[in-house]
Amino acid sequence: MRPALPRALSVLLCIALPALAHEPIATVRVAFNRDGVTATQVHGLADVRQQRAVTADDPVRIASISKLVLTMGVMRLVEEGKLDLDADVSQYLGWQLRHPQYPQVPITLRMMLSHQSGLTDEAGYWATPLDGETRELLDDPRAWDPHAPGTWFRYTNLNFPLIAGAMERATGERFDLLMQRLVLAPAGIEACYGWETCSDDFARRAVVLYDDKGEPAVDDNHAGKPACNVRRARDGSCDLSLWQPGRNGGAFSPQGGLRISANGLARVGRLLLNGGQIDGARILRPESVQAMTTPQWTYQPGNGQTWEDGEPEPPPGVPRATLCRYGLSTITLASGHPDCGDDPFGDGVARVGHSGNAYGLRSGLWIDPASGTGVAYFATGMDGAPLGTHSAYTAVEEQLATGKPSSEPR
Repeated sequence: MRPALPRALSVLLCIALPALAHEPIATVRVAFNRDGVTATQVHGLADVRQQRAVTADDPVRIASISKLVLTMGVMRLVEEGKLDLDADVSQYLGWQLRHPQYPQVPITLRMMLSHQSGLTDEAGYWATPLDGETRELLDDPRAWDPHAPGTWFRYTNLNFPLIAGAMERATGERFDLLMQRLVLAPAGIEACYGWETCSDDFARRAVVLYDDKGEPAVDDNHAGKPACNVRRARDGSCDLSLWQPGRNGGAFSPQGGLRISANGLARVGRLLLNGGQIDGARILRPESVQAMTTPQWTYQPGNGQTWEDGEPEPPPGVPRATLCRYGLSTITLASGHPDCGDDPFGDGVARVGHSGNAYGLRSGLWIDPASGTGVAYFATGMDGAPLGTHSAYTAVEEQLATGKPSSEPR
């Protein structure tokens, strides 16, 4: 049974967003402060076929916000002395990770978490079978950017299967189970990487993600958890006893496969706002939160790529960039650079968090440490959605960020 929301909270249920040029299938927005949820807005359907209304407790594949939560696990291991952000990550992987053009430059976890490792996604990152090895991708020359590690920002999902592999080798624990132990369970957050560690009931409440034709793309879970919660082995089997520490760190989709509700995301945000603790439980030290949220890279012309691989390059002179300040798996908004459209709130406040974009979902988790407030949101059915009026984010994201109606989209 789900607990009832306190009456003191401002809960706004089933409030429709104003009509936009591109209407999402479902939207959820949860505002919060250091003490709890302050307002909730939901609209639309979690499952079109079942005509099931979405709620703030329904889990969704939250895309790249998964990276931020993973990094909490990394910082726990740093605090325990099992990982070092600035050591050669090769010692944790059990094999040497080196850029083939710069073999003398060690690659560190700090570089990987801040997308300055020299890796790219052009050789793939998500399709390694259960019995495969992530390191095999690195034999493809396309996996490497021309720039030396530590000198260039390029947002790269492939960093995170490798980081998950390092975490597994450092602990001997499977990544999805490790994240339950280090972060999710102690923080009181019902969530899972790849469904395996969640219940069938939780999986049945999943928000279905839809492709651009309106067909289910991910998490059409009417029968509960999928029969196989990883990419199958090359022979079609799904035997998790094949798992070996560090061999295939991408098995549970550390870069984007976290299933979590908007209320669960709000708990992640509150944990950050409270310097690493929530409801009396200490998850991280304040200095670990500070390390995560401090920019490691700030955009200047000629020091990085401000769009994700696979997305169109912003045209010259148009402020289309959303990646302009990046920490350890955190984005800092409102850089103020004229090339950057990185302020969906439109108020110049340097909020910290992460966005997500996959399978027609757009998501965001943003906190303002100065005011002690934050917001978590997602929208589904967003393939082809138009940009908003004052940023490179979509009109729907601008509206969900502020909780206010958006002007006519561009």
